Amino acid sequence: MSVDSKTVKKIASLARIAMTDAEIEAMVPEFNGILGWVEQLGEVDVTGIEPMTAVIPNTLRLREDVVTDGNIRDKVLANAPAAEHGFFGVPKVIE
Repeated sequence: MSVDSKTVKKIASLARIAMTDAEIEAMVPEFNGILGWVEQLGEVDVTGIEPMTAVIPNTLRLREDVVTDGNIRDKVLANAPAAEHGFFGVPKVIE
């Protein structure tokens, strides 16, 4: 696949990037070079290699799903600038 200036203009338009004609012409070989590298990656023989997400094996460290100490409303509301009837007090925003 090769890229021409019309394709670069389309990509720039989709990305909402303003480019001059000189910049568009300079990007044509850049895009073609990138696509050349991608084609080279397609030639690599990966048979027998399992897909991986990282170089080292990672496992999630899970914590037990247990109920923690709740009912600490007074401690939480002690940090509030204004508390009303057991809730956070906020300024009125609708007249």
